[in-house]
Amino acid sequence: MSDVILDIKNLKKSFGHNEVLKDIHMTVASGEVISIIGSSGSGKSTLLRSINLLETPTSGEILYKGENVLEKGYDLNKYRTHLGMVFQSFNLFNNLNVIDNVIVAQTTVLKRDRDEAKKIALDNLTAVGMERFASAKPAQLSGGQKQRVAIARALSMNPDVLLFDEPTSALDPEMVGEVLKTMKELAGSGLTMVIVTHEMAFAREVSDRVIFMDKGVVAESGTPEEIFVTPKEERTKEFLTRFLKD
Repeated sequence: MSDVILDIKNLKKSFGHNEVLKDIHMTVASGEVISIIGSSGSGKSTLLRSINLLETPTSGEILYKGENVLEKGYDLNKYRTHLGMVFQSFNLFNNLNVIDNVIVAQTTVLKRDRDEAKKIALDNLTAVGMERFASAKPAQLSGGQKQRVAIARALSMNPDVLLFDEPTSALDPEMVGEVLKTMKELAGSGLTMVIVTHEMAFAREVSDRVIFMDKGVVAESGTPEEIFVTPKEERTKEFLTRFLKD
């Protein structure tokens, strides 16, 4: 196993009396592409949001390169800069053009000077096929284009791990392909990625490991072959049968 970047132990998250995550264990190693699948409400997005601390876990440990980020006094802002996040809803600044959307966090959070940030932004916009839209405003872009800008923005922070929360769920069907193609290319480039997705063919093709969540637990974890072709758990089989029928 290559270097473990994240090691998640006994992670739990409750909202009031509703326990959404129940004792989650998982690791993320450098260069690994992990897809998290499961029904709506199984806890997939909450897990992702707990990993980058948009939600505060109720208990458990998140070890980043061996250090528990949930311990008192740990620099959470610094930890967050090591994780890139791509949301369902793009979260671009509508008043800024594309290149400034990709520059702004670099200069404010990482304190890069603007010239360096601009060069990095252009490199990443080129990588996702959006460099010719550098001066466009988000309102002039399609959903798929906005999501590719959001991916370039996340890449520009040089994260150790890129987290994707259902990155295609808000897109029209004809735009899903362009975003998945971009993500496939990134996966092939050796980036470490954790992807919550309902795109099963994509998960099967790009993942090193697939995690199936059900009712707040990791019900099964394995290679795409193990999960999609020879699942052991009855509930994994049921989910896939139901999903592939839809």
